[in-house]
Amino acid sequence: MARVAALIRRETSELLINEVRDERIHQGMVSITEVEVSGDLQHCKIFVSIFGEEADRAEVLEGLKAASGFLRGELGRRLQMRRAPEVVFQLDRGLERGTSVLNLLGQLEEERHDSAAAEAACAVDDCAVETATENAAESKAQSSSSSDP
Repeated sequence: MARVAALIRRETSELLINEVRDERIHQGMVSITEVEVSGDLQHCKIFVSIFGEEADRAEVLEGLKAASGFLRGELGRRLQMRRAPEVVFQLDRGLERGTSVLNLLGQLEEERHDSAAAEAACAVDDCAVETATENAAESKAQSSSSSDP
């Protein structure tokens, strides 16, 4: 099944690039991220990632769904299968989630760096206050000892 899925992925990519003439599909950059084939090879889910605006994604997905019958026939001929699998396209949001997770991790790292810098600045300020307090106490002690006869 994994071998058939890999073949379907390769052939579908080639068909989308060279054979499908639907302008909706070519509005955004379409990447096939994964292909799942059922055990009886009768159903095939093709997960796609579409780069572009949300409205463009919906339109590209509609174009892909409209072309699924053509793709099914071509896959059957190219792969020489007795029965070509029914092709269903689904939007894969894994890349978007991965990007958002990476952005969140970057924000956390920045916050950690900023808080560490703020703590270091507070520690420096605290040391300066302590040193100034100690110096004032020593000056007071010296002035009171020098004023005693």
